[in-house]
Amino acid sequence: MTEQKPEQKRFSRKEISERNTKKDAVFIIDNLVYDVTKFLDDHPGGHEVLLNVIGKDASEDFDDVGHSIDAKEMMKKYCIGELVDEDKTESKKQKSLWSSSSDNTEATNDSFLSSWKFPVVLGLLLTVLYSYVFG
Repeated sequence: MTEQKPEQKRFSRKEISERNTKKDAVFIIDNLVYDVTKFLDDHPGGHEVLLNVIGKDASEDFDDVGHSIDAKEMMKKYCIGELVDEDKTESKKQKSLWSSSSDNTEATNDSFLSSWKFPVVLGLLLTVLYSYVFG
């Protein structure tokens, strides 16, 4: 027999927006709902950081900080549910570069332009061009 995962409680964005106090600190990250009321005083960045996003979608703020794998693992215990389907948004996280899907080509091009490889290739190209023109 396979163990079935219990159905997560579902919340609307309206419900989450009403839960925005220090005694009921709830927010959304990637369509999942987290209750961090008991974690406020333990947060390494201070409770103010969390209080700024309670009642809101904190996905972008969470990603911008660049949390460790340990932090992402720890947050699982604060997950209390997920958004209802009609309130979910598409994740803005970059798609995995290892994906073989054809719709991933745009992400691959963006990552090349923003990685260390682009300036190196550009530098080599300019060096060869300079040597050819002035050599």
